[in-house]
Amino acid sequence: MNLRCFFLAGGLAALGSLAHTQNVPRLPDGHPDLQGVWANNTATPMERPKELADRTSLTDAEVAAMKKKAAELYNGGGDAAFGDTIFQSVWAAVKGSSSGPHKKAANEFDGGTGDYSSEWIVAREWDNRTSLITDPPDGKFPPMTPEGLERRKASAVAMSRPATGPEDRGLQERCITFGSPQLVAGYQSYRQIMQSNNAVVIMTEMIHDARVIPLDGRPHVPSTIQQWLGDSRGHWEGDTLVVDSTNYKPRSFMSASSEKLHVIERFTRTGPDSLKYEITVDDPGTWTKPWSLMLPLKRSPNPIYEYACHEGNSGLAGILAGARAEERAAGSGGSK
Repeated sequence: MNLRCFFLAGGLAALGSLAHTQNVPRLPDGHPDLQGVWANNTATPMERPKELADRTSLTDAEVAAMKKKAAELYNGGGDAAFGDTIFQSVWAAVKGSSSGPHKKAANEFDGGTGDYSSEWIVAREWDNRTSLITDPPDGKFPPMTPEGLERRKASAVAMSRPATGPEDRGLQERCITFGSPQLVAGYQSYRQIMQSNNAVVIMTEMIHDARVIPLDGRPHVPSTIQQWLGDSRGHWEGDTLVVDSTNYKPRSFMSASSEKLHVIERFTRTGPDSLKYEITVDDPGTWTKPWSLMLPLKRSPNPIYEYACHEGNSGLAGILAGARAEERAAGSGGSK
């Protein structure tokens, strides 16, 4: 390609990109309008499955087969699955059975009690990616630090034994927070964005956590002030809203993060019904290096619905009462 063709091609690409961004709705101040309810219902797993370790994407034919099999597995008549198990179950079914319906999903959410059916989850959005994690390139979380592993182990131990107090149970179970950034998909995984010239508010459907993000250049609060959702400050880089968050309480993210957690979020509206949500997590107290992921959010015509988390507070009384009953039974040699 000669230079003239090279620059012409580059110019056409730039014009195409400019036209793309010009087509997104904008507020009177000229910035893209990010307002509305946005759904995270992606089926792409957080980490790349070992079966696809050398592949960053699926073929279109594989995606079509995955969509078809998911409709068979999660049609409301079977068990629910959450997180990466959706992708893993469907992939196993597609590769393990070439004909006929796959009657039972692998990795059931709770096969013992059957407390959830697939009626509780929404249909997933399928694309070609094999992991949400974009960095490291292998699509896996980086190794955890020794202190990060210890925090995760301590949380798991506390959740597996009779609770000595409310603090032994998870933040979600106690209706405190699902953390930020919230990564849950397919189950009340919607968020609403409200926007003005000097602030953005992001409210999640799960527990209705609301983050008020100033855009006026003010500094972060002192490091001695820690919050479950962190302290967020936003600014615009072109048509992308960049949110910088610090000052997190320990264990506020993924039940393992430290007070060193630093999160950068980037929101880019890519079309009338699509929002590219990029996240970089830097926590040297928990992971050996930063890691990044991308969530494709889809505009929803539905509102944010009530999340009646107070039932967890009611359940907690029973959990603690049951733990004390177990202790009394153990102290009397198991007699009732």
